[in-house]
Amino acid sequence: MRFPRFITLCFLALLAFSTACDRGAAPANADRVAPDFTVSDGENTIRLANYRGKVVLLNLWWSQCPPCIQETPALMQLHHDRPDLAILAVSIDEDHASYRRFLTRFHVDLNTVRDPDQKVAKLYGTDGWPETYIIDRKGVIRRKIVGDPDWSNPEIRTYLNSL
Repeated sequence: MRFPRFITLCFLALLAFSTACDRGAAPANADRVAPDFTVSDGENTIRLANYRGKVVLLNLWWSQCPPCIQETPALMQLHHDRPDLAILAVSIDEDHASYRRFLTRFHVDLNTVRDPDQKVAKLYGTDGWPETYIIDRKGVIRRKIVGDPDWSNPEIRTYLNSL
């Protein structure tokens, strides 16, 4: 018996959502200095060491990832509400055009770079998207948030203020 295409697509979408949220939020490298990296896509370059002294949200994402798409408006609002935070968005998009369309569609004006070789994701042990690492002013990883959090949540905002 063959499933209709619609049911198959719904199943795949459900599977994509569940894999983004079904991993532990305690990173293996918590309470350790965040691995430094420099990644450049020819247009933008991000070097983590340049943000020492600031609270950093290292957001690993992909333009075709449903939870990444859902998270983006709230992440952009956090960026506008808290310009003191360094939000570094590293995309694994291989296709430059898809990446640019995403940035335009969501009016992304935070620090972002395309990393199609997944250099940063491999360095941090990320294999699902989105994942956000919260790094304190001393460069120490404090938390990992998996999936699409509510960036307007008072608990998250209070936690970020405490850093």
